[in-house]
Order: sequence, then C-alpha cells, then structure tokens
Amino acid sequence: MDPLLKLLRDNAAMKPAQMAALLGVPESEVVARIKAYEQDRVILGYRTVLNDEKVGGDLVRAVIEVRITPERGGGFDRLADRISKYNEVESCYLMSGGYDLLVVVVGNNLREVAQFVSEKLSTIQGVISTATHFLLKPYKEQGVLMSGAVPDERLPVAP
Repeated sequence: MDPLLKLLRDNAAMKPAQMAALLGVPESEVVARIKAYEQDRVILGYRTVLNDEKVGGDLVRAVIEVRITPERGGGFDRLADRISKYNEVESCYLMSGGYDLLVVVVGNNLREVAQFVSEKLSTIQGVISTATHFLLKPYKEQGVLMSGAVPDERLPVAP
C-alpha cells in the first residue's frame, strides 16, 4: 500500500505538510496525489471514529446475516447494491460461509431496526433468510480502541 494512503487511513486529519515531512516529499506532491486518489475513487470519503458513549449517542446497531439467491446475470451484486441503498444500512459485505451478505444497520431503537428487517430487508425478492444480532458494546472500532488504552502497549507474556 502506498505510504501516503496508510497515513491517511491512520489519521485523515493530518495536514498535508505533516504528511510531506513524514514521507520526505514536497507538500505540493502530497496534495496532488490526494486529489488524484479522490478523482480516481481510491479515496471515497473521510470519517471520524466517535465514542458514542461519551457523545451520548443512543443509536442501535445490528449486524444482519442475509442469505440470498444470486440473480442470473447479476449474481449477488444487484441484490447487494439494492440493499446498500437503504438509509438504514451502514455497511454491506459479500461473505463466504454460512450466509451471503453481512449487513450493518443503524436505527434509533430496537423497534426501528426490527421494522427495517421485517418490512424492507426480508421482503426483497431473492432474500432467503436473515439472522439479526444487536451490537451491545464496541471495544474496538475501525482499529481504534474505545477504552482509551494505548494501542502500542505490548500485552504481558507469561513465563
């Protein structure tokens, strides 16, 4: 992976001048490469990882295992694209194993998520079954420890 992309993935708030100094290249080159990555859709957006417990967020997240029948000529992609377009869907992944899609859904309460699954998701032609798992507490989100522990600390090794 390009070292510039690694820096952006780890801390997108870093200024181009800081990245240029770390990479040993001119700042103008960093700015141009970032712009090119955005135009080529290598960089799709920038997100901040929030600790919902400290922000007071009461959103409910659920992970849903979805089994689907692939469509002729479209495979899994057409159904996955359709499911991904719902506002409630935060993420959607094609999986291997016991189910086909892993869908992460966000709602204001349990009822809202359950209603999405029962009225929208499970009624889509081609959806065979769903299994919903509610997320109770995050310990690590997108590589960030939620406890505030320093990620570089080594775990103790028993003799």
